Amino acid sequence: MAHSVRPGQQARHPWTRYVALGDSFTEGIGDPDESRPGYHRGWADRVAEELAHQTHNFAYANLAIRGRLIEQIRDEQIAPALELKPDLITLCAGGNDVIRPGSDPDETARILDTMVQILATSGATIVLFNGPDVRETPVVGSIRGKVAIFNENVRTVALRHDAVVADMWSLRELTRPEMWDEDRLHFSPLGHHTIARMVLDTLNVKHDLQPLEPRPVPERSWREARVDDVVWARQHLFPWVIRRLRGQSSGDGITPKRPNIEPLFGGSMPPGGGE
Repeated sequence: MAHSVRPGQQARHPWTRYVALGDSFTEGIGDPDESRPGYHRGWADRVAEELAHQTHNFAYANLAIRGRLIEQIRDEQIAPALELKPDLITLCAGGNDVIRPGSDPDETARILDTMVQILATSGATIVLFNGPDVRETPVVGSIRGKVAIFNENVRTVALRHDAVVADMWSLRELTRPEMWDEDRLHFSPLGHHTIARMVLDTLNVKHDLQPLEPRPVPERSWREARVDDVVWARQHLFPWVIRRLRGQSSGDGITPKRPNIEPLFGGSMPPGGGE
């Protein structure tokens, strides 16, 4: 079902079929939609909404599932994505691999390269993501060097296949604590909103998303900061590590939230996959 372009607007971009691939970042974890239990909105939905307002017959699918490693994204999402005949693809993959101890960012990028090579056969515009600068993030900040290596490899992959890079490393707003969910592993609604603005800017698409000013960070003593880090590690980091050691994933039993390419407006929105 087509929807009408906003009054006074003309179509501003060439895309009508958008498919998003990836893990929890693209699924939208950290940005729950209170009106739809179990559904997470996220930056990809926000981008799709803006694109849909600017052209007729726009449709959107999101195949991303939380916890997926890059090989799982390759094996589970590439073929279904091509079957949907997209003209715009976003792919963020490899983050869960890079943060694993002992992982090789060069090998992760090699797998990414094969994925983009296959997706490029569609003729679609492909948007890749590099990783944010985790320098200020407790514990995770220790892998900043690995993230930087992976990011350079992402740029190489993009150049090889004429893809576009959505540059999260240079998005300095993401260093603010308000941009992150309480688990410090996923982005908050404000973070997803900020990333959506950056993606639209990267695509050179005019949009109505306004920058939101984060609140000033309250002063904390050194002791308070260390207590917060210990609580965070116990509640979020250690369970994540234990799941990985057991071969478990937060995405076990989860299905894509938008497996079919459908309009965003004028029809029922599909529910999110449940635990």
